[in-house]
Amino acid sequence: MDNLSGELTPCSKSVEILPTTMRQMRQKTAPAQHTLHHAISAVGIGLHTGRSINMTIAPAPAGHGIVFQRTDLPQAAPLPARYDYVVETHLSTVLGEKARPENRVATVEHLMAALCGCAIDNALVLVDGPETPVFDGSATDFVFLLDCAGRKTQDLPRKVVQVLEPVRVEHQNAWVELLPHSSPSPHLSMSIDFPARAIGAQSYALDLTPTSFRNELARNRTFAMRQEIEALHQAGLALGGSLDNAIVVDNDVVLNPAGLRCPDEFIRHKIMDAVGDLYLAGCVLNASFRGNRSGHTLNNMLLKTLFAQSSAWQDTTDLQSTSAAA
Repeated sequence: MDNLSGELTPCSKSVEILPTTMRQMRQKTAPAQHTLHHAISAVGIGLHTGRSINMTIAPAPAGHGIVFQRTDLPQAAPLPARYDYVVETHLSTVLGEKARPENRVATVEHLMAALCGCAIDNALVLVDGPETPVFDGSATDFVFLLDCAGRKTQDLPRKVVQVLEPVRVEHQNAWVELLPHSSPSPHLSMSIDFPARAIGAQSYALDLTPTSFRNELARNRTFAMRQEIEALHQAGLALGGSLDNAIVVDNDVVLNPAGLRCPDEFIRHKIMDAVGDLYLAGCVLNASFRGNRSGHTLNNMLLKTLFAQSSAWQDTTDLQSTSAAA
């Protein structure tokens, strides 16, 4: 849960910067963009509103990106799935239109993680409410829907941004950073430490590929502390939460009758969240992501900090296209 009060601090770190040859690195092939083969729809409960939400994920043309659209609001502007359209990060990642506050879509991170893990670049997500369905609290059902819709190759190369310099954001004892990374597969590592003994201290790391996302991250569910739930309900939040779509922890006890899906489900879910939040870069990030006690707020601040520093990144899409054509 993100509830950060106080200044978030971008800072630099003495880590080796990619040399000029790496900055000019060209891939042998240029991976193509993909969209869905056909539209697919589903209905589910919104985690915070408790409302029934109708969602359709539809194909979109090359270069379109991921865009959310409210169908229940007349003349609602489309909401591109980008870090600069994030309007709230307290309990989930929320996209919104600043000029029209009611035009917002919350809890986009699980669907964004599935789109990233399935390598979908372009899609139009239609929802008739203020959030996406939570389903079982993981990305599994989103992956299933995307698999059912199929995947269609498009005629433009994937947009890839190479991180060239270390970028870091801190808040108290929490921090996140992006580091230069030469492997074609992004790397993610994270640590958490919760007072609840059922969670405690956990760490996890992996190279992100479609296979590792499906096998290691997709099925891990969101979680909450039992003592926090009443306060959330009083604030009009988590009204759709239940043991069917979240892990609930009471100190050293997991209250879900079936228990955990794996012993480190908590940290795996946090990394899955990071995958979804980072895909709001609007491209594939070729980088190593590291985090400690991080969440949606720091993840979003990290992207803002990265793209505010022009020397810290390079769009290598054109380099890939040139190399592929050579």
